[in-house]
Amino acid sequence: MAKTKQSDEQVVEQAFQDLLNSYLATKHRKRVDIITKAFHFAKQAHRGVKRASGEPYILHPIAVARIVCDEIGLGSTSICSALLHDVVEDTDYTVEDIRNIFGDKIAQIVDGLTKLSGGIFGDKASAQAENFRKLLLTMSDDIRVILIKMADRLHNMRTLGSLLPNKQYKIAGETLYIYAPLANRLGLHKIKTELENLSFKYEHPEEYAAIEKKLRATASKRDEVFQSFTAPIRVQLDKLGAQYRIVARVKSIYSIWNKMQNKGVPFEEIYDILAVRIIFEPRKPEEERNECFDIYVALSKIYRPHPDRLRDWVSHPKANGYQALHVTLMGNDGKWIEVQIRSRRMDDVAEQGLAAHWKYKYGEANTRDEDELNKWLHTIKEILDDPQPDYMDFLDTIKLNLFATEIFVFTPKGEIRTLPQNATALDFAFSLHSDIGYHCIGAKVNHKLVPLSHKLDSGDQVEVLTSRSTRVQAEWLNFTTTARAHSKITAFLRKEQRVYQKKGETMLNEFLLAEGIRPEQVRYDKLIILHNMHTKDELLIAIGNKSLTLGEADRNAIKSRRTRNWKRYLTFQFGNKDNDAAVTPETASAKATSAAKINTQEVLQIREEDIPTRYLIASCCKPIPGDDILGFMDKDGKIFIHKRQCPIAFKLKSSYGNSILAARWDTHKARSFLVWIAIRGIDRIGMLNDITQVLSTNMQTNIRTIHVDTNDGIFEGKVQLYVHDVEDLKLILQQVGKLKGIQHVARIEE
Repeated sequence: MAKTKQSDEQVVEQAFQDLLNSYLATKHRKRVDIITKAFHFAKQAHRGVKRASGEPYILHPIAVARIVCDEIGLGSTSICSALLHDVVEDTDYTVEDIRNIFGDKIAQIVDGLTKLSGGIFGDKASAQAENFRKLLLTMSDDIRVILIKMADRLHNMRTLGSLLPNKQYKIAGETLYIYAPLANRLGLHKIKTELENLSFKYEHPEEYAAIEKKLRATASKRDEVFQSFTAPIRVQLDKLGAQYRIVARVKSIYSIWNKMQNKGVPFEEIYDILAVRIIFEPRKPEEERNECFDIYVALSKIYRPHPDRLRDWVSHPKANGYQALHVTLMGNDGKWIEVQIRSRRMDDVAEQGLAAHWKYKYGEANTRDEDELNKWLHTIKEILDDPQPDYMDFLDTIKLNLFATEIFVFTPKGEIRTLPQNATALDFAFSLHSDIGYHCIGAKVNHKLVPLSHKLDSGDQVEVLTSRSTRVQAEWLNFTTTARAHSKITAFLRKEQRVYQKKGETMLNEFLLAEGIRPEQVRYDKLIILHNMHTKDELLIAIGNKSLTLGEADRNAIKSRRTRNWKRYLTFQFGNKDNDAAVTPETASAKATSAAKINTQEVLQIREEDIPTRYLIASCCKPIPGDDILGFMDKDGKIFIHKRQCPIAFKLKSSYGNSILAARWDTHKARSFLVWIAIRGIDRIGMLNDITQVLSTNMQTNIRTIHVDTNDGIFEGKVQLYVHDVEDLKLILQQVGKLKGIQHVARIEE
């Protein structure tokens, strides 16, 4: 035992020494004394405590401090705060103790981190939104709080393997849902990429391993392409007398998988895995923008540039401060390769984000970047002033503002506005002023009249047209992209609905009194059922805005003494009418009883015979055996099976983490499941016959639905068919893909 303690002590001391060495290698002031003091204080506070992995707890704060120092580039105040970030949360020490020993600034940051303890999301729904609200408010006070929080989350993700699978899914889910987009918005590109990759690794380990293996197998080929492509570039840059280095950028595993899912293509058809990055040292700081374009001109003498793929993030930095010139060039082998041209300063900002700005104090770019951050924080504050009543709506609204790709549009006077990609004319109107948005009737884009839903492109000049008689419509929410527009429209509609609700309540009560009936909940329930509504509020709003007029049918329903067949209204239907049984209140109750006995720490074995009596297939994503899945236990004890990458499952992992259950299939091809596949190719006589022949005769597959269309020689079809599992589906896709003229075949969601 003594030997283990000695060993732990040595590991801790070595880890701290490595942290000090990293700090001393930076250009920050060498405040070693206060860092050492913070280390000894934290070490004593966490003495005897172990992490889930069995290692001393103090190694976690040291690792977080190391990330803060090495990967984000912060100084001694942040390093001390990182070392102390769990002291107030996990021990008897208070923020006041930290203030007395380490001063106001470190105490303020530690206090901010303590308020966010346990991750953004806690156990209670109401607390989750409030914690996230605190996080954003703290960001606007001292951005270092969220930067240290990012480092904390990154180390937790790096050590996620020691936790149980259901905890892994919860943490990976909220990481992908909020932390990765937030890291991207703050310019922490390396951290964002690693968070995505680690989340993907734990949620889809087999697919992660498969892509990783293919990347290794194709590495030598990529290296050959890189050397061949960059050789003439080096010659040209040497002629310019540039100080530079050229590196290969390989697309991340998560990004590759995401593209495979979105495009429905295999790994072999992802053609932008390799990109080239040129990082140069400018002769003069103020000339770095011009030198980017000088390098571009030199490259265009060697390779043909793609005319539509020049991205000038140098003149117009992204909202997270990112600057670079992106060009796409055609290599000698006829394949397009993206080249990213950056100065060393731009590269530091791209990798380390906001912290890197503090190392470079010169020039116009720094001021502009700070302005962009301040604009974003101002938007966040506006949303916080009017949060959504439903916490998930609130989180979704915030997430709208964590956009990754921006466009630049102009006012009639030439002022530039930054908006997310796919932003509409209505988004632009709200970006100018709420009142302009409320009364917007359309816009002129490049002097041409367009509707509110018109999507804007970079470089558009937009003039908003307004009318005082215009009324905000609920359908506006369908074509808004920005958080500002979404939250303002939602707030306006809520206020309007409250007016209608009050008016509707008065009208309904008058109707009931005229019939000599007392206003009681049972009367409301009958009307709710009659009009296929869900809540009393929905009924009152419909009456108040006159979309529902009370009449004879309502009188009959209210006065009827017959008891409705409530079982029919409480039946839950999942899947399809041919293949899935209904779940009634009786079976749901039985499931609740059996679910209560489930150990949430165990991995559920999902057997076909237990569907739908024990488990329910989620209708949003309809997983089949072989898909990576998880379970979600609702408040009634019912367990729903989702695909792990299902958007609804993402929200559940992020907001109801303690109800997530690890699950895997244990099936024996005893049952069939419905899936859709999409087929595209060159049309020819007999194409449809060949497809049905492969599916029905060769593969012995039962087809339920088939839709086909041909246009200008292109064949497109969708087929719904029964399969036992993912392996069956892969064989079907392979066989159909071999048919003459077929260009693309993939599983799709319907």
